[in-house]
Amino acid sequence: MAIGERIHFFRTMRGMTQKYLGMALGFPEKSADVRLAQYENGSRTPKADVTAALAQVLDVSPKALDVPDIDSYTGLMHTLFTLEDRYGLKIDEAGGEVCLKIDVSKGKDAARLHEMLCAWHQVATMLKAREITREEYDRWRYHYPEFDTAQRWVKVPSQALSDMLVDALKENE
Repeated sequence: MAIGERIHFFRTMRGMTQKYLGMALGFPEKSADVRLAQYENGSRTPKADVTAALAQVLDVSPKALDVPDIDSYTGLMHTLFTLEDRYGLKIDEAGGEVCLKIDVSKGKDAARLHEMLCAWHQVATMLKAREITREEYDRWRYHYPEFDTAQRWVKVPSQALSDMLVDALKENE
């Protein structure tokens, strides 16, 4: 999926028109919708600063807009093959169903991917158990890794640590 498709996806999900989003980015009202249409149809590619501004207005991580090219099934398969080579992704069978697994013995990158997928599974399980809303789940996904406090590589402090620091600061006042 190209960046234009991602922009369109998030724009429509947020209920925004092309003109509204273009104006929110600072484009003149007269050409705002045309500029966004060019990004969405792929005739123009937004530069890094525009991509960052789009992500901010759409309330997503810039990485949510920057995805590999999976516009065709063949392209998707080659993306999966690359994941196999780089991260130890393996095709397997479990319970009579085809599934994808991570071979953590493939190395550090495979182990990291496995940890990330475990965090995703944890949040997806919380959604399924109705412990979180679909909105909270989507916010986690579209801002990943900002809200992923379950894993060690994330720079966001846990709520418990944050609360402890606030309490310590209050005691010092």
